Amino acid sequence: MVISRPTEWPKCIVIVCIMMFLLIESSEGGISVIEGAVDKGAVCLDGSPPAYQLDKGSGDGANNWLVHIQGGGWCHSVEDCVYRKTMANGLGSSKLMPELYFSGILSNQEDQNPYFHNWNRVIMRYCDGSSFTGDVEEVDSTNNLYFRGARVFNAILDELMGLGMDNAKNAVLSGCSAGGLAAILNCDKFRGYFPSSTRVKCVPDGGYFAHAKDVSGEYHFEQYYDKVVTLHGSANHLPSGCTSSMKPSLCFFPQYAIQYIKTPVFVMNSAYDTWQVSNILASYEADPNGEYTACKNDLNQCSSTQLQRLEGICDQASLARFSRFE
Repeated sequence: MVISRPTEWPKCIVIVCIMMFLLIESSEGGISVIEGAVDKGAVCLDGSPPAYQLDKGSGDGANNWLVHIQGGGWCHSVEDCVYRKTMANGLGSSKLMPELYFSGILSNQEDQNPYFHNWNRVIMRYCDGSSFTGDVEEVDSTNNLYFRGARVFNAILDELMGLGMDNAKNAVLSGCSAGGLAAILNCDKFRGYFPSSTRVKCVPDGGYFAHAKDVSGEYHFEQYYDKVVTLHGSANHLPSGCTSSMKPSLCFFPQYAIQYIKTPVFVMNSAYDTWQVSNILASYEADPNGEYTACKNDLNQCSSTQLQRLEGICDQASLARFSRFE
């Protein structure tokens, strides 16, 4: 599979989670909480049960399933996770989750979503902060923190299999941002839930975070992923072929993990995106003096030297993403 890269640098393109937030007519499925998962230790950061939303399929789509993983970053420290579990968006607790709309690739409107409108469409709600890879048995009782993302992933899929997904003819695992990363890292696990007769594919959107040098010439975001993987105990739920050949936190980067994934993956990602420029390539850690602050927020404020530097780094990040598919 060959993916071409832009040859010009007009601007960095914001990562847009195309599949979830298009402003079109949408359907809405209420939140289903899996109370029984608590007994299996499959819980959100705060110990609340996992949750999902389902809009059931019909007609010739009744036996097809699209499972979309919600995005929302990660938490890399106890303090960060304590804050996350209290956030009103429910990214650490099913008790606080607002309902999400089914839009874009999740819409039930045929004119807006001709291929998937009548499939069973699921939003896997994100409440663990590890892209569904964490699994620490010990509970942080002082802060009431649970790191069980991998178990949450399993519990939701177990629930869906009992609702008819075990009879799926076609099954797609998608996700946006951190959910897109989760779709990559959990792709083969998802495949394992189905018989060989089921067609299974994974479609991450905006989840291909690059391991690339930042403006300081270092890999500061690698250190962030080091902390995420260590805190959440993620190593055992990353592709084993990858973790046996390099340190586990590097396997959180798709450019390394994806070569060990056997299930077909179709990557949707901007060649250049402003989130990665702001939070990885020119983050505070990489640019503590703020030399790139104005530049990364408005390219018109960049000096020619800064623009050339960012262009070179974005090219490096872009190559890291797309070289795996050439």
